[in-house]
Amino acid sequence: MCDSVFFLNFATSTVTIMAEIILSFSLHNVTSVQIMWILGAVFFLLLIILIYRQYVKRRQLKNDLSELEKMMQSNVEYEFVLKAMHLATWHVNPKMRTVFFDNDYREDTGNFIPEAGTNIDDWVLQLFPNDQSRVGKALDEICLGETDVFYQQYQVKSVIPGKSYWEESYATIGERDADGTPLKIVGASMRIDNRKDMENALIQARNKAQESDRLKTAFLANMGHEIRTPLNAIVGFADLLPVVQSEEDRNQLIQEIQNNNQKLLRIINGLVSMSEIEAGANSLALNVVDLNSLLSEMQERIQVGTEVPILLQLPQKEMLIHSDLEKLKTIMEHFLTNAIKFTTSGTITMGYDVEDNHVRLWVRDTGKGIAKDDQERIFERFVKIDEYVPGTGLGLSVVKSHARQLGGTVGVESELGEGSRFWVLLPLT
Repeated sequence: MCDSVFFLNFATSTVTIMAEIILSFSLHNVTSVQIMWILGAVFFLLLIILIYRQYVKRRQLKNDLSELEKMMQSNVEYEFVLKAMHLATWHVNPKMRTVFFDNDYREDTGNFIPEAGTNIDDWVLQLFPNDQSRVGKALDEICLGETDVFYQQYQVKSVIPGKSYWEESYATIGERDADGTPLKIVGASMRIDNRKDMENALIQARNKAQESDRLKTAFLANMGHEIRTPLNAIVGFADLLPVVQSEEDRNQLIQEIQNNNQKLLRIINGLVSMSEIEAGANSLALNVVDLNSLLSEMQERIQVGTEVPILLQLPQKEMLIHSDLEKLKTIMEHFLTNAIKFTTSGTITMGYDVEDNHVRLWVRDTGKGIAKDDQERIFERFVKIDEYVPGTGLGLSVVKSHARQLGGTVGVESELGEGSRFWVLLPLT
């Protein structure tokens, strides 16, 4: 705008001056005509120069506007990428060893942002102690130019008291001096809490799978012995029956055969139950069940051949629940079998308690008890606390699966040397 005004004023002044000069000379004077032509040529030359300068300036302005528009677009795209990736960008002055955070689009709350110009050693102190030395060394190496890239994962103390979070950072040398010494380190950081949670879950799943595989191997190795022991007893005692003359001895052999039949049947039933559970073919058959009758029948049946007395504790004259009779039998049989294995003296008591809209069935014994560390894992498959006691390690895992199907939970209360109480809590309807 200023150039246009200047050009207009200049052209007006020039025309005025030329007009005055032309009027002051005679047109018949050759010298006057020559001067007029010279002034006209100078005028047009200046006019061309001014027009060209105006054109160059307008073109430069257009280029500048175009570059500014590109820069603004680039900044918008840059900010969009930072937001989409949830990144925080920062840079480090290697000579001053200070850090500056430029942008922070990290998700979640409690992110630690050091003040501008914070010493990197103070920044590193915000990390967990086991990460400080490693991250500090990596920062020193890139600041000294010993490496071109910085990449670390570390745990940071959140600004929220008692909280922490995982972070992943990348950095590289952004500027060097003539000698190649780093002048500026540029970096970016992001939260990786979800990834770490997933990694931990995968590690736990892997460890659990490895432990399950180990237990399954031990189970298969033990399975042959568990089946062979009662089977050998059945075959051996059956072979003796024809040659035994005494009626008392014959009855004793028959009793032993029946006991080992029950042991073998429990082993097979456990395997079948677990197979059905694994195959997802274990359906429910819900009916009205009388707990008093169920527990009384089980006491009479299991007491036969069991030296330790099995007692009943029935708080109500009648207790009806809506459940699966066969699964309830299986649960209580496994509880009783487990109690018989580990109780050599004292008593075994089974019963139930009514709690709001639930009923808790339980079996209490005076056996050896279970250590606190083993009480949670005892309901897992193939787990045997005492390898010297017969069993497959499947019974309590079957109990847990059945309880879940019935909408209940299982648990144990025990102290070493004071016995145990296994229970299942089930809804009444």
